[in-house]
Amino acid sequence: MKVSIITVAYNAEKTIEDSIQSVLEQKYDNIEYIIIDGASTDRTLSIVKKYEDRISTIISEKDNGIYDAMNKGVKAATGDIIGILNSDDFYIDSNVITDIVNSFNDSSIDGVYADLVYVEGEDTSKIRRKWESGFYHHGAFKKGWMPPHPTFFVRSKVYSDFGHYALNLRSAADYEFMLRVIHKHRIKLNYLQRIIVKMRVGGESNASFKNRLNANKEDKIAWKMNGLQPGRFTFIRKPMSKLTQFIKR
Repeated sequence: MKVSIITVAYNAEKTIEDSIQSVLEQKYDNIEYIIIDGASTDRTLSIVKKYEDRISTIISEKDNGIYDAMNKGVKAATGDIIGILNSDDFYIDSNVITDIVNSFNDSSIDGVYADLVYVEGEDTSKIRRKWESGFYHHGAFKKGWMPPHPTFFVRSKVYSDFGHYALNLRSAADYEFMLRVIHKHRIKLNYLQRIIVKMRVGGESNASFKNRLNANKEDKIAWKMNGLQPGRFTFIRKPMSKLTQFIKR
């Protein structure tokens, strides 16, 4: 199976080389690598071009934010399986994509997710939090569950059947997409029980208390957009569930 990996970037000169190298070092040999750059004004594009002979598609142009860039990548992808790796994240070892593909060995599996660790921005050997996803059961979203988006791979037909990322959401479109395809449309999942991604701390939705409140509002919109009824304490349990990531570290 061909695997399309999409990296979206904007002014990511400090981190994108780690992302690129982690993809290019994968032992799996049928990877289509796509980089979508939002017309960066720093050295991002020059770093990307160092590797252009090993990157399938490079698009650099202004966009309407990270989710617009993700949608461009998905539309450009020709793989059987699609995953998204942001420009400040990187795969933990060279066997990640091999393990992901093996997790799709049952043709009924539509999506695979795994575990992730948050690391220090400057010293990525220092782990701040561990996101241990656990096995999914229907209804888990009502209890605040979600898988880490950078570990989430789906067959390409999931996008063609159920749509792309919602551009009216600034920080929760990945949550809305997973809520839509997993909880609403009940795609069949497989859980790869290991850490596959290192994510630098300081994501958009968690950068400040204000951003966390805005993300919480968008989580509510995500449920409403899909005509879904959340649980009584869904929007309390979702941020509270992150506390265990520190305990398990």
